[in-house]
Amino acid sequence: MPFLGQDWRSPGWRWVKTEDGWKRCEPFSPALEDGNNQLNDISHTVIITGDDENEEVYSTEDCEFAAKKRKKDHFRNNTESQCFYREKWIYVHKESTRERHGYCTLGEAFNRLDFSSAIQDIRRFNYVVKLLQLIAKSQLTSLSGAAQKNYFNILDKIVQKVMEDQYNPRLIKDLLQDLSSTLCILIRGVGKSVLVGNINIWICRLETILLWQQQLKNLQMNKQVNNGLTLSDLPVHMLNNILYRFSDGWDIITLGQVTPTLYMLSEDRQLWKKLCQYHFAEKQFCRHLIPSEKGHIDWKLMYFALQKYYPIKEQYGDTLHFCRHCSILFWKDTGHPCTASDPNTCLMPVSPQHFIDLFKF
Repeated sequence: MPFLGQDWRSPGWRWVKTEDGWKRCEPFSPALEDGNNQLNDISHTVIITGDDENEEVYSTEDCEFAAKKRKKDHFRNNTESQCFYREKWIYVHKESTRERHGYCTLGEAFNRLDFSSAIQDIRRFNYVVKLLQLIAKSQLTSLSGAAQKNYFNILDKIVQKVMEDQYNPRLIKDLLQDLSSTLCILIRGVGKSVLVGNINIWICRLETILLWQQQLKNLQMNKQVNNGLTLSDLPVHMLNNILYRFSDGWDIITLGQVTPTLYMLSEDRQLWKKLCQYHFAEKQFCRHLIPSEKGHIDWKLMYFALQKYYPIKEQYGDTLHFCRHCSILFWKDTGHPCTASDPNTCLMPVSPQHFIDLFKF
């Protein structure tokens, strides 16, 4: 029986031997094909450099060598030439066996679970952003080269989506702030080799992050012209019900800045009390009672004070799920090939922190 191991070049990909070596077969975009044709044309030209007096004409062999190098760099650096998997799940295994050789990595999980498409789903957007934020705080030093590339590709698409759709820019600002702060600290420790890869690449990434921060700082929210029913036209009790649906105190404050009525509703003591009771245990906020000038408990100040000491409950529209029977990680909507008699009893929702813990070896 042949050994059932992973291909050392890459698992599950088709390879073709060419004159330049082995190349992976994958769908190319029209832009990539045009670039490839341009690179092929370069090998048939003669490059002339220098002034009129000292002209240097390169031979055809030199041109072909330069063209080959450009083509290799083009395939290596082009971010559009990615392999897309049909199955949006990944088998999480931490030990090598005769049937499965090696370990699943964080970079492979980014590709298999298709995080680039997940950010386009409003239910999964906050989940992916929170995951990237946790990685920025604690896992940057352990990211491999492939994981780094996938991480910043996804981050680039998130920033572009926020710039175009203007969706939740505050969340992305917090992510970029944590990432830039962590990078500044790690770059200072370059002598200890704390980062995987060339330090100049990380400096360029830090400059890109600072550029993104400036773009988000200058972001202007577009005013939508709508002659129909607006938020201000809703009855007061409906506006109050909307505020009670929020789980983030900053969202309540932001909505309260829209109209005077919403501001009055956002300052309700009962609203902030319910928010504290939702996120924190009674023993926790009893230790940090903050009375107001009238002698009452200032629940709004208590919420932000408790937020500094204790983690708040995470709430997402959609999360990754882990099947305990198959050891497979997947999005619930896409499913996975489960062999259990009752798959629903084996499913377990995976928080962003739990996702990172799954890939710690």
